[in-house]
Amino acid sequence: MNLFDKLYDEHENVKVRFVGFTTEQSRYDFGIVYTNLFFGKPLVVCMQTGRSTLLDPKDLEDIEYVQHAFKLDNHHQAEDLCEFFKGAIPGSAFQTQYE
Repeated sequence: MNLFDKLYDEHENVKVRFVGFTTEQSRYDFGIVYTNLFFGKPLVVCMQTGRSTLLDPKDLEDIEYVQHAFKLDNHHQAEDLCEFFKGAIPGSAFQTQYE
């Protein structure tokens, strides 16, 4: 009996960027995985907490989303992250993942 129905099993060589930076309030360490999966959204991983999310430029317009995704203490921290990620997350057209 097969216990699992495999939905996908992809192998991909990806570009990964590791970046650490500080603001007036905090230090951050992130891994950004640039992949063609997940509709072209990069996977952003906080190396300090292990929290992760998929982000694209439109997501960065919603500061509350970023604050919730990374469980940040205040709105100002989320604004700082959005400002940083606007330069780190490429603007790309919507891509169809399942063709």
